[in-house]
Amino acid sequence: MAKIIGIIVVFASVLGGYVLSHGKIAALIQPFEVMIIGGAALGAFLQANPGHMTMRVFKKSLSMFSSRFTHTFYLEVLGLIYEILNKSRREGMMAIEGDIEDAAASPIFAKYPAVLKDERMTAYVCDYLRIMSSGNMAPHELEGLFDMELYSLKEDLDHPSHAVNGIADAMPGFGIVAAVLGIVVTMASLGDGDQQSIGLHVGAALVGTFFGILAAYGFFGPLAHSLAHDAKEELNVYEAIKASLVASASGMPPSLAVEFGRKVLYPAHRPSFSELEQAVRGR
Repeated sequence: MAKIIGIIVVFASVLGGYVLSHGKIAALIQPFEVMIIGGAALGAFLQANPGHMTMRVFKKSLSMFSSRFTHTFYLEVLGLIYEILNKSRREGMMAIEGDIEDAAASPIFAKYPAVLKDERMTAYVCDYLRIMSSGNMAPHELEGLFDMELYSLKEDLDHPSHAVNGIADAMPGFGIVAAVLGIVVTMASLGDGDQQSIGLHVGAALVGTFFGILAAYGFFGPLAHSLAHDAKEELNVYEAIKASLVASASGMPPSLAVEFGRKVLYPAHRPSFSELEQAVRGR
């Protein structure tokens, strides 16, 4: 909701101030300037990033309006870890083999649809439970493996924000390109153009610069920061899972193991000790 309000404030402030200064909205309607800037930005994006990144950035951008990293989601993640560790402690690690080999058919994972829906997170949990069930890795070795994967995971999660930030940095330049082309058109019309048409050409050129700067600092820049924040929150959940599983591998009971994970979570939506205890008992 805050992001939608922010977009509205940007539009209202810029256009409102322009109109109140006796500016004409019709003068800002320059589709060819938008085509130059938007097309150049899209082309640069496609050159700079892998082919799959376009759709990924698009999906991530839409998800910015409703973040899934909420109080409820954190409780689901920790609840899943507690329940599966509790089962392995009571019945042995071999008892969870069916759950981790086919999470989609697992009655435990079925209780936590928000986690099961995230294929990467589900695979992450199952892979390390599978390693732990082998019984051949010391806790510090397990932690080292976690750290290596989290490093590569961070690079992957940061890619969308870096991609959008690159476009944000380029937008003012593309605005200048559109403005220069507008001036070229203006200079070409000096010989046979009247004063009004020349003024319209110059105005269109300046609108190109306006669009480029506004898009960079009013929309793409904030979007890049929002994607970076989302990536940090997602990585934080993986770190909480790591803390819980390493604690379990070190001999901690499930109730304490998930407390290690809870403490790793960012405070904004972190459930309290009593909330987590009630949630896992309720399950």
